[in-house]
Amino acid sequence: MRNLLRIAGLVAFLAVLPAANAADASGTWKGAFDFQGSNIPLAFHFTVANGAVTGTVEGLPTTPAELHDGKLDSSTVTFWVNTDFQGQTYKLVFKGTISAAGDQIALSFGTEDGTWGTQMTAARSAETAPALAGLDVTGTWKGSFDFQGTNMPLTIHLTSAAGVVTGTVEGLPTTPAEIHEGKLDGDTVSFWLNTDYQGQMYKLIYKGKVTTGQIAFSFGTDDGSWGAQMTATKAM
Repeated sequence: MRNLLRIAGLVAFLAVLPAANAADASGTWKGAFDFQGSNIPLAFHFTVANGAVTGTVEGLPTTPAELHDGKLDSSTVTFWVNTDFQGQTYKLVFKGTISAAGDQIALSFGTEDGTWGTQMTAARSAETAPALAGLDVTGTWKGSFDFQGTNMPLTIHLTSAAGVVTGTVEGLPTTPAEIHEGKLDGDTVSFWLNTDYQGQMYKLIYKGKVTTGQIAFSFGTDDGSWGAQMTATKAM
């Protein structure tokens, strides 16, 4: 009898376990909130991988606004975005609970300092997220930039998984230079690396906008004393 009770308890546990992990935020969600008497529609485009949530929010003054630090924990999704209002940039923090049916998200959000906040319900839409949400920078990228009148070719080797980017950059004085704190957030890839120039070590910070087959990079020293731009094309 004792063994039967143990088996019954295990079966009951396994029966509820999938339900606890069943929430999926991937896709497009639409809803609206009230702002000073006006109905403001928003569209959320989410992509979920290993609990990390990336994507965009459309409908804010800055649109699309990229998600940052997105996470899905059971049925709770959290992230933040930056948006401009009347010439000032605000950080909006979002927290949402996905319904048991998986067709709605009850969202509460507001400014980071708590001076303003609101609530809304977003329903799952049949639309698919923009193609950019599924971009993958894994591969070899080649381009060049101008340095004091000389064309400097670079080869960038990237590997991305669940929003984390690793790899190396070839063509700098220190080569290959290892990438640090690499991230892929929506259509933006960022990282930094160290390189030597004339006996001094410099930290170079890279930020690139990803499109199909290309990355438009801006990069430069950590202190802003030097910078450059280049377009890297994915090697076949």
